[in-house]
Amino acid sequence: MTEPHLATNRPRPILVPENARRSAVGPDLQPTLAELHAPGRSSFKVPHAPADALEGIPAEHRRATPASLPEIDEPTVVHHFVRLSHLNYSVDSGIYPLGSCTMKYNPKVNEWAARLPGFADLHPLVPDALAQGSLELMWTLQRQLGEIGGFPAVSLQPAAGAHGELTGILVIRAYHLARGDVERDEVLVPDSSHGTNPATASMAGFKTVTVTSTPDGLVDIEALRAALGPRTAAVMLTNPSTLGLFEHNVVEVLEAVHEAGALAYMDGANMNAVLGHFRPGDAGFDVMHFNLHKTFSTPHGGGGPGAGPIAVAERLIPYLPEPLVVRDADGYRLERGGERPGSIGRMRAHGGSVGILVRAFAYIRAHGGSGLREVSEDAVLAANYLRKRVGEAYELPFEGPCKHEFVATAGAIKEATGVRTYDIAKRLIDHGYHPPTIYFPLIVEECLLIEPTETESIETLDAFADALIAVAREAHEDPELLISAPHDAPVRRLDETTAARKPDLRWQPMTSAEAPCPK
Repeated sequence: MTEPHLATNRPRPILVPENARRSAVGPDLQPTLAELHAPGRSSFKVPHAPADALEGIPAEHRRATPASLPEIDEPTVVHHFVRLSHLNYSVDSGIYPLGSCTMKYNPKVNEWAARLPGFADLHPLVPDALAQGSLELMWTLQRQLGEIGGFPAVSLQPAAGAHGELTGILVIRAYHLARGDVERDEVLVPDSSHGTNPATASMAGFKTVTVTSTPDGLVDIEALRAALGPRTAAVMLTNPSTLGLFEHNVVEVLEAVHEAGALAYMDGANMNAVLGHFRPGDAGFDVMHFNLHKTFSTPHGGGGPGAGPIAVAERLIPYLPEPLVVRDADGYRLERGGERPGSIGRMRAHGGSVGILVRAFAYIRAHGGSGLREVSEDAVLAANYLRKRVGEAYELPFEGPCKHEFVATAGAIKEATGVRTYDIAKRLIDHGYHPPTIYFPLIVEECLLIEPTETESIETLDAFADALIAVAREAHEDPELLISAPHDAPVRRLDETTAARKPDLRWQPMTSAEAPCPK
């Protein structure tokens, strides 16, 4: 038996039979499918091939030996993947406090809706006449998002937030070029922005100019005015910012941007904090993207999928990607090629991430206008409650209340003990929690960016706060405990830099010199 986990809300590990462990390390790790191979076992039967089955394949293209595929019976395959699934941390197993990500609970009714055969089994090239239900949903979602954001038009095409950013900046570029304003080659980005913002501007062919923040974490309006000029194409602003703060001088910022002839882009990744309270289009933003997989459920752990629709002001509608979903006398349809000559064209195939669109539609319809407003109020309340609790053990660099997320720093802990934020994050794993975002935003040293979301109970918030406080206490009592963490996870601390730069993606059997596998 393994030692019990430190936190009671972490699932007990699934024990693997001793004869199935072979080269696995630790009681929670699983052997690979190749290691489970047993000749003669399989979960299916294939009839013998005709004697002349390979005659049509040139000899030089045939295998000299059969493919080395594992032979495994179906129950063993199922056991294997279910055990592996228990090693994953997910929104269904505990709080996912990643700041800047909004990993909220995904209602199962959304999954039910997305799996309805009329949506899930619809071929993307089916004629419009046979896709009226899906097209109506997409047309309605365009209008719903426009109403929520305060914009007259929405494109559902972008596949994620960063893709939405790129789409929005390309729309802005098309607008300037159509007016003959070809000298605008700069995009201003605050130093507290998402890292994708400057990357997006560079991909679209613009130079990035960084705008500094004031000590209270807001955009320095004087630095912004100094950077604005005839070469400025756009300003990309995240509001609320990645510091969890609302830019209360947003009207002044937008007035300065428009006076310079530039456009204002809003990164809508943090809309979960302001639903029903702030409409960016009404404030004067020209373009924004929604992260449907953040604000409207469908947490994006594991790399996707996502959806990043963009909404635009009236003057930018001609440049939106095609096709939009439109309604005419014959029903709903996709725009035909050339219907909007100024369009930047397709940003991806077909209608976008339709499964995510269905989930977002279900989420919006389930909550309604007043419900979405309550979502934001509860998210802000949860963040401020957790901020108050965490402030008992960590520094809070910005005064006053936050929005949906907040920044704490372990700078004082590092000075006193040598324990870094990275060590704190690893130790939290031993306590049964996924760590929050760390070292972002870059302008706060040794920071933790924490977002609890509205979907967590007060008991969960208290338990997570207790764990963070306990880790801070452990840092002072036994720094080595944190520096060598995690201790209770399936694997110990990994070389993440090498893993990212030199990933080993191919399984190979270990040689005798490598067995047993090192920790």
